[in-house]
Amino acid sequence: MSSGTDNRLQTLLDELPPAESDVDASHGPILYLEKISVSFDGFKALDELTLYIDDGELRCIIGPNGAGKTTMMDVITGKTRPDSGEAFFGQTLDLTAMDEYEIAHAGIGRKFQKPTVFPAHSVFENLELALHTNKNTWHTLFARLTGEQYDRIQEVLETVGLQQSQHRLAASLSHGQKQWLEIGMLLMQNPRLLLVDEPVAGMTHQESERTAELLTGLAGRHSVVVVEHDMDFIRSIANKVTVLHEGRVLAEGSIEQVQNDPGVIEVYLGE
Repeated sequence: MSSGTDNRLQTLLDELPPAESDVDASHGPILYLEKISVSFDGFKALDELTLYIDDGELRCIIGPNGAGKTTMMDVITGKTRPDSGEAFFGQTLDLTAMDEYEIAHAGIGRKFQKPTVFPAHSVFENLELALHTNKNTWHTLFARLTGEQYDRIQEVLETVGLQQSQHRLAASLSHGQKQWLEIGMLLMQNPRLLLVDEPVAGMTHQESERTAELLTGLAGRHSVVVVEHDMDFIRSIANKVTVLHEGRVLAEGSIEQVQNDPGVIEVYLGE
């Protein structure tokens, strides 16, 4: 394995959350954002954004380009520090006081729009490499799997629908399958909260349907936040939708409520 691949893999592993999370959401939301503001060179990307996500909830976030969706995810994962406001994971973890590594290990997983799997490795090996192991020495990543670890990989393969492809190189997968594999790599750590960015961009209709089944199936066991532009896909999975505009919540409710909101129609759905 090349040093470049080693570095990419180490970066990915460092970003993955642990298998178990001690986050306490028994008395409130799993994710708490209140009056979050972020400015870049005078442009206000988030303007006192307030958002709450319940434990086990599937929430869809929509909005026009520039609405603040990516900046919101950057704040949640520690990539961007807010100028003001509060961000908590569970009751006690202050996300604004944690770095990206700490937030990932606290139980927040993020899947970007472009899949970042390791093409020269098999599907099974990608999931094996995502296991929470001692990262101080590389040989531990290639040690013999325990029965429990093997069973966990098989469980995730079944969840993401890649059992029949586990021995294929990731490079040979379709775009949709690569997306599912990356979700599987995050699931190896059993995160409490998954942030999923435009999961069906570039997918076939059949792949989009399978992705809808996957994400709705994850809800309950995990909290899932989906940022997406494809309104047909949103309609197929949404229980509650939040619409962002100019860094604030413009509307929130069921898909029927936001679709009929005059403000949403004007700034987004009517485009």
